[in-house]
Amino acid sequence: MKLPTRIITIILLVIAAIPCLRAEESKVDYRPVISGALRARYEYSTAEGNQRFQVRNARLIVSGNVAPAISYFVQADLCDRGVMKIFDAWGRLRLWQTLALQGGQFRLPFGTDCYRGPGNYIFPNPSYVGWEMNNVRGVGAKMSYTFSLPAGSLFLDGGAFNPTAITDHNVWVRTLAYAAKVQYTLGNVTLATGFQTISPDSVRINLTGASASWNCGRWTVEGEYINKHYTHRRFKTTHGYNLWANYQFPVRAGMFNRASFQARVDGMTDHSTGARNSEGALTANHPGRNRITAGATLTYLSTPVRCDLRVSYEKFFYRRSVTPAAGENDRICAELVVKF
Repeated sequence: MKLPTRIITIILLVIAAIPCLRAEESKVDYRPVISGALRARYEYSTAEGNQRFQVRNARLIVSGNVAPAISYFVQADLCDRGVMKIFDAWGRLRLWQTLALQGGQFRLPFGTDCYRGPGNYIFPNPSYVGWEMNNVRGVGAKMSYTFSLPAGSLFLDGGAFNPTAITDHNVWVRTLAYAAKVQYTLGNVTLATGFQTISPDSVRINLTGASASWNCGRWTVEGEYINKHYTHRRFKTTHGYNLWANYQFPVRAGMFNRASFQARVDGMTDHSTGARNSEGALTANHPGRNRITAGATLTYLSTPVRCDLRVSYEKFFYRRSVTPAAGENDRICAELVVKF
């Protein structure tokens, strides 16, 4: 299908949906919704003896509707370790009940752990597959569709994006970045897989991945794997994994009404961000490592407000030839999270 034909098809879909959207207009709430999360933390490196305080996030979100089928979402961090950042700014047009078109700046539809925001983290520090290997936002457009099946539901999500950093929207490019995700939910089990191809510098990088999540009563268990392949053998393929479990239960401890324990095993082989050095080659920006994390959390939960008091210990495992970067070794982290 040629590009003009695709555009005409989308326009016709919008026109066909107008009668249904007018009927729903009286049910839409047009008031902006303000939400966010604040994460303040203390970290102590047991290997180095160093310590620090941080405002890790001061996330602010403004979202809402401007028409029955038109919504918006803006997300910024007023203090990400002392720096202000704009993460998301997009608009969404719901063509049908199950079909939506979204444009702007947002996370590429690929991966599972990377989709958790500061107010929903299970651990103070995200996994390697959700941070170093696949923390990608882009400027572009995507379409999503939800199938209601006799057994569960199927969600399709895919789009095209600028391959450049989100800090520069003026660059003209010849090739784009693409990503697509398929998610199947059946009862308390969610399975997901996807594909992403990006070119942050001049080397095309292809990612494939899969995840499985299980939530039953007080237990949540999740596993995710990502394969990151650098074309033309510019760098050795990176493999990353993340496996964690969380057990929560009600308590009465002062203001707190829930407690939980967490455990995680994650790691990756040598990883390159895809940016070339002065000699035009890719290097290992993040050396391979494995990590074991154990933690506990006390929670005050009263929808939509939530407060977590969390502490965790991380144990790192490197090759003997690797000297860890400052702070990237055994550490204790205590964190106060306020979500509203």
